Amino acid sequence: MPEQVTEGPAAAVRVEGLWKRFGEQVAVAGVDLVLPAGRFVGLVGPNGAGKTTTLSMVTGLLRPDGGRVEVVGHDVWRDPAAVKARIGVLPEGLRLFERLSGRELLAYTGRLRGLPGDEVDKRAAQLLDVLDLAGARDKLVVDYSTGMRKKIGLAAALLHNPEVLFLDEPFEGVDPVSAQTIRGVLERYTGSGATVVFSSHVMELVESLCDWVAVMAAGRIRAQGTLADVRGGAGSLQEAFLELVGAVGRDTGESLDWLGGAR
Repeated sequence: MPEQVTEGPAAAVRVEGLWKRFGEQVAVAGVDLVLPAGRFVGLVGPNGAGKTTTLSMVTGLLRPDGGRVEVVGHDVWRDPAAVKARIGVLPEGLRLFERLSGRELLAYTGRLRGLPGDEVDKRAAQLLDVLDLAGARDKLVVDYSTGMRKKIGLAAALLHNPEVLFLDEPFEGVDPVSAQTIRGVLERYTGSGATVVFSSHVMELVESLCDWVAVMAAGRIRAQGTLADVRGGAGSLQEAFLELVGAVGRDTGESLDWLGGAR
């Protein structure tokens, strides 16, 4: 039996000493995280900070070089089946079965999850309707737009009603209407007591959605806690973030003195 974590506050995710190297490059350097259950959690950082690599290890998609990960009390690598039954994942660059229609993709996903056929069809119809995909349910996924792909991927991740949902840049390349639809579904989901963990480098989006934030840079966690704690004395999360990652006061004026001006 995997060891269960009982100490401290209820946690959706516990990460201890997580490391990942790719050759000589250290992508994740000893990350420790405790993400509370029932919250909207943002993992934020600049491009190349290690967010995607961290989420890939947390969700069992990439084996770490060192460290330990538990999701809802189950060790990701000792008890992978128990973890995968309790999570939904929408990874960056999601690959879908493009020769299936949206309805067929959800039906296939639900049956892979072991759900009864009637229940799969019922849930799929509801998700397609709520995500504004009902009119495209018989359209092949290969013909879906970027926003539609994000929404059908989200539907597939939610179909089995997971306890924790992991999303990697879920709003990247999504039009405002689709983004608002996705946001409404996620807010309803967390309102029921479930947990959403999503990565982003758009501070305004994180500030408007999240109540718990972890800031990552150069493979390390620079701060984690409630939005108010991480923001501290700064006027906004953006200002706090720039200070935490060491980007305050960076001047490009002299190095670009040739740019613009009279020709």
